[in-house]
Amino acid sequence: MSIKIKICCISSKEESDLAIRCGADILGLVGPMPSGPGPIEISLIKEIADHVPGDILTFLLTCVTSAEEIIEIQKKTNTKVLQLVDAVDNLEVYSTLREQIPQIKIVQVIHVTGPGSIEEALLVAPHVHGLLLDSGNPKLAVKELGGTGRVHDWEISRTIVKQAGVPVFLAGGLNPQNVYDAIDHVQPYGVDVCSGLRKNGRLDEDLLKDFIFKARNSVPDNSSSPELF
Repeated sequence: MSIKIKICCISSKEESDLAIRCGADILGLVGPMPSGPGPIEISLIKEIADHVPGDILTFLLTCVTSAEEIIEIQKKTNTKVLQLVDAVDNLEVYSTLREQIPQIKIVQVIHVTGPGSIEEALLVAPHVHGLLLDSGNPKLAVKELGGTGRVHDWEISRTIVKQAGVPVFLAGGLNPQNVYDAIDHVQPYGVDVCSGLRKNGRLDEDLLKDFIFKARNSVPDNSSSPELF
């Protein structure tokens, strides 16, 4: 099974077209956030989601944590997958989402800050369709919930991939120079990148092509990983 490639922080229809033309499987669309790059208006998220071809997956990144708020924002965007970048209020949130919007997949972000992230990931995994391992810090006064450009401990990520039992995306500081090694070490279901492909805040075509070429030419041992889609 080939690696899935998610290009995040898409900010316009033009960027979505560029990412798709270069070979992206998934586009990440960022809603309101306390910090970090990429947030766009909810109305623009819907425009982009409606614009892309049906075989391209759209992820809504949201930091809201209650089921009611999550459902409300998702219905306004017409995206296919929820990427929850902060810990939800409680595990019942997941069951409510599955009951009320059963057609929408749920991917929970785990910010890998240390060995305790393994326990956090394994607690959440049975309740979601997938995990995404990033390098934020939700414990700061102003939460970091993605787009930091930092690499975290890939050995912890590798352990989560092996034990989670659901598809796992790797994010956090990826770029064309390290994506091959990241895939080789962690063996994720997919990779996710935002700041590593941008120059002056804009998605750079040369970096994008280089990243996707190197990711596609990796050999992930994810044949036993469950499919997300």
